[in-house]
Amino acid sequence: MTGADVILEMRDIVKEFPGVKALDGVSLTVRRGEIHAICGENGAGKSTLMKVLSGVHPHGTYSGEIVYEGRTAEFHNIRASEHAGIVIIHQELALIPELSIAENIFLGNEVRGRLGIDWIEAHRLAREVMARVGLTDDDPDTPVKTIGVGKQQLVEIAKAISKNVQLLILDEPTAALNEQDSAQLLDLIRQFRDQGITCIMISHKLNEIAAVADSISIIRDGHSVETIDVQPGVPVDEDRIIRGMVGRELTSRFPDHESHPGEVLLEVRDWTVRHPVVQERLVCDRSSFFIRRGEIVGFAGLMGAGRTELARSLFGRSYGIWESGTMALDGRPIAPKSVAAAIDAGMAYVTEDRKTLGLNLLDTIRTTIVSADLKRIAPGGVIDLNSEFEAAEKYRKELRIKTPTVNEGVVKLSGGNQQKVVVGKWLFTEPELLILDEPTRGIDVGAKYEMYGIIGALADAGKGVMVISSELPELLGICDRIYTVRKGQITGVVDAGATTQEELMRLMTTTATSTAA
Repeated sequence: MTGADVILEMRDIVKEFPGVKALDGVSLTVRRGEIHAICGENGAGKSTLMKVLSGVHPHGTYSGEIVYEGRTAEFHNIRASEHAGIVIIHQELALIPELSIAENIFLGNEVRGRLGIDWIEAHRLAREVMARVGLTDDDPDTPVKTIGVGKQQLVEIAKAISKNVQLLILDEPTAALNEQDSAQLLDLIRQFRDQGITCIMISHKLNEIAAVADSISIIRDGHSVETIDVQPGVPVDEDRIIRGMVGRELTSRFPDHESHPGEVLLEVRDWTVRHPVVQERLVCDRSSFFIRRGEIVGFAGLMGAGRTELARSLFGRSYGIWESGTMALDGRPIAPKSVAAAIDAGMAYVTEDRKTLGLNLLDTIRTTIVSADLKRIAPGGVIDLNSEFEAAEKYRKELRIKTPTVNEGVVKLSGGNQQKVVVGKWLFTEPELLILDEPTRGIDVGAKYEMYGIIGALADAGKGVMVISSELPELLGICDRIYTVRKGQITGVVDAGATTQEELMRLMTTTATSTAA
């Protein structure tokens, strides 16, 4: 490989935080005009490495050398790396919802004229970069909050394109997207490669990496493991990637689990809920289903089908306007009208959006774990700090949360470890029914395996588990039964062991002829 072929070298990068060496001699070589994937478990150091590259962690806060375009690079902030043509798009989108598409694209990089911002030129340029990312039918004046998350991701990429990007870094770009939006984004990344833009992509979705990557670097526990060159026409060895990520053979993506369903725990009949703003729209339309004790029940549906709306409306009516329907737990009718009442009734809900709805990023692990049921550790209304610490330590160990201390802030944890903290918070309430909404979104294959084990253990303990997931292989791998949802209606129910992805997709796109239970 000649120097002209290489756009980036990172040599022996070491980055330390208090009590943690996040990167320990990591090296990375990226060829010009390729899609280079970076794989590793949550907490392996992938995002930290990219933050070093982009100046989020400025020169002087790490050791090692960055060589970009043949010259040593010392970026002291993001603006410096962007000026050099390096743009990073983080997993959490950095858009301002109230501003328009055009305003977001040029935020901090405004198009200036003699009298201030030249809005005519800004809109012209916005349309140009929007066309490059496939937003040809959208108006630059459209507020970002009114478009879907898939288009918001495209706005972020348009923002990067407007800065004459040469090296585009995408951190989990499809984590919050449905299959269709993910496929479109991967096609766009291929187009960028064909146009000469080099891309670095961090992803936990091995099938997506196999589909687009030209080379794959694996990082484990802050160390470089290996880089694999993908040969055209030769399938990527996903098992090899997994071995490199987790440091061991993972013979199956799903733990062995034998189900022993018991009596009906949750029974929902004719559940009907209206949209909180567009009240003529039903987000749940006469939905009926049941979950037994010791049973893992999946809910499959395309984006916008109403799965999350159903779950949140059941959990203390925290979404939508309830119109009709009944719910019973252990044969006892319940009608929790608040989250607190749902918790008292024995329900728990792990939200799909852990950063917005599941966590307070200003809190520590120990205060987060106990936050959903403070009265359990507050006799007489005063929090027992020893009990708080013991509870946090219990779930840190049981869930294998990677942190030196439970006094660490949750904001410092990787995505997978943050997800474990959210699960620990709800397990602390000792629920009978646990609703898991996209429980493995944005976490690596090793952490997923651990999460599946936790779900199986809950079922073995006689709990009822409701799992919402956009990954059909996941539902088929861990569930006993699967309900399919379309436009707020349950369109079918199948035995997970006797169905296929194709059958699920057929039911997810069909019109319900009757309620399913």
